[in-house]
Amino acid sequence: MKKIFVIGGGASGIMAAIRAAEDGAQVTLFEKMPQIGRKLRITGKGRCNLTNAADVDEIVKNIPGNGKFLYSALKNFSSVDTVNFFESLGVKTKVERGGRIFPASDDAKEVIDALMKRLMILGVEVKTNSPVKEILTENKKIVGVFVGGKIFKADAVILATGGASYPATGSTGDGFKFARRLGHTVTEILPALVPLETEEDFVKDLQGLSLKNVRAKLLADGKKISEQFGEMLFTHFGVSGPIILTLSRHAAKLLAEKKFVELEINLKPALTPEQLDARLLRDFDKFKGKIIKNSLAELLPAKLIPPILDLAYLPEEKRVDEITSAQRRRLVEILRGLPLTITKTRPLEEAIVTAGGVDVKEIDPRTMRSKLVENLFIVGEVADVDGFTGGFNLQAAWATGNAAGKFAAQC
Repeated sequence: MKKIFVIGGGASGIMAAIRAAEDGAQVTLFEKMPQIGRKLRITGKGRCNLTNAADVDEIVKNIPGNGKFLYSALKNFSSVDTVNFFESLGVKTKVERGGRIFPASDDAKEVIDALMKRLMILGVEVKTNSPVKEILTENKKIVGVFVGGKIFKADAVILATGGASYPATGSTGDGFKFARRLGHTVTEILPALVPLETEEDFVKDLQGLSLKNVRAKLLADGKKISEQFGEMLFTHFGVSGPIILTLSRHAAKLLAEKKFVELEINLKPALTPEQLDARLLRDFDKFKGKIIKNSLAELLPAKLIPPILDLAYLPEEKRVDEITSAQRRRLVEILRGLPLTITKTRPLEEAIVTAGGVDVKEIDPRTMRSKLVENLFIVGEVADVDGFTGGFNLQAAWATGNAAGKFAAQC
């Protein structure tokens, strides 16, 4: 019977342990925190966005961080397989907007309880409060681990310690340190799916304001990089919300490259410049003799009117019938491209996922086996893989864990 150690009790580690045990291995899972699955408990705002109903090609597209590397793992364990796996554990699922798949109970605890029950049935030994200090090798081959002052011998080790986001859940970048010590290349570690800080002070006055159906365009040194349509949120430090988090991976890399990074928010993307100008003319006619600040109440949230007028160089007390066509065109420009200067991302600790990790060129994409150390497997966020929100990161975790567990049991 193969003796396999899994380091890390997150999604990829738990799946790896289950698969290895199902294939007849003797498995021990080491977790440094008091419980396993701590990050799983908070995913999807505590509802656990298990996966996405998209097909493999679409999932790969939604994993900008080396999604193509995952093609084989996803083919062997797709989102359909994820749903079937959890249904077999008694967890009913449902599909929501954007193909997001959640447990029908909307309770992440149900997911973790089902996984823990499966581990117990399979006889996996789960050692919590057990931080691994060293992965032991001889002649570039795994021989065991050093934990709690003792050496434990093993045939294979699956490294599943997560990235460096949400350190309170145990993801503190330990896997990157282990990998480096074993000779692996670790690419630059950056936050992904993270709010962005802006230079503009007026965002503080907009704190808590949520905008729907807007288009955010990301620019670097004046050149368009990417754009997203949907919902965003103003905060005391800058901007957040779904479309901002999606753009943040690009923003983090551009900032690291010392680029000048900006956002342009199109507040009325459904209207052409001509249609928006016509809408303004109608509102101005309706509020003839009134000040402009009051004439925009039907077009914009009240909080947003002062900064918009300021950026358009229009005094709030100016009467609408005094506004020139040139001033109106300037107002249209701002409404279709509210400019924000991005100074930095929020800290890595606040990111949902980590961009960067063990260079995927050093990992076999079929098995997740290290190409440098015999019988070392690298899964989940330890590898340089990261996706957008919507269940794609968890699907990557399940798929890589499945591959590693299966092939580690055969090593």
